[in-house]
Amino acid sequence: MPKSFKGRLVLPIEQARDGWHSRGYFPHFDGKGVTQHVCFHLFDSLPQSMLARWREELQAMAQKEADVEWRKRIQDFLDSGYGACYLREDRLAAIVETALLHFDGQRYALHAWCVMPNHVHALFTPAAEFKMSEILHSWKSFTAHECNKLLGRTGRFWAREPFDRYIRNERHFQNALRYIEDNPVKARLCGKADDWRWSSARRRLGSLGTHTSGVLAPREMR
Repeated sequence: MPKSFKGRLVLPIEQARDGWHSRGYFPHFDGKGVTQHVCFHLFDSLPQSMLARWREELQAMAQKEADVEWRKRIQDFLDSGYGACYLREDRLAAIVETALLHFDGQRYALHAWCVMPNHVHALFTPAAEFKMSEILHSWKSFTAHECNKLLGRTGRFWAREPFDRYIRNERHFQNALRYIEDNPVKARLCGKADDWRWSSARRRLGSLGTHTSGVLAPREMR
């Protein structure tokens, strides 16, 4: 598997000494230059009481099995469309997609993305000098400000903690890419991946269209 920035993995995960930390239910890796699949979601899309109940239920399971079940429950519930689902509005989805693309090729290589009604998937490789958490903070802080401004509201827009998973190998990369681009189909929002307006599948498989026309480039994304 290529080990260059554009080749998805800069550093084999086995050789990455720094970046492991514990956050929430499972350990995470936030080292520089390692490809990540990140899902960040709206503040009201996953009730905390439900997450607490799931954590309790999964405690009796082996770690690996609990990990798989946890991710499945999270994704299935997000796909059910719980909460305000602000990103159903094209003007808000456009802000998020534009932010994802803004530093592509500079701070990271963005391989796949999908803006769903209440959550966002991104598959990307940070450049050597950037951590996943720094990139994610830039996306979330800018889009929260801009979306809240359009909605005429204040307060939290995104949930505090994302769900992330480092990419182990080429097979894992391809599986993650397919999952991200097929997510709208799985959620029964469209018939095929490139029908969904706000995703990499639309650009890669279908017509680019003009859905980002009229969307201002991010003002001081940091």
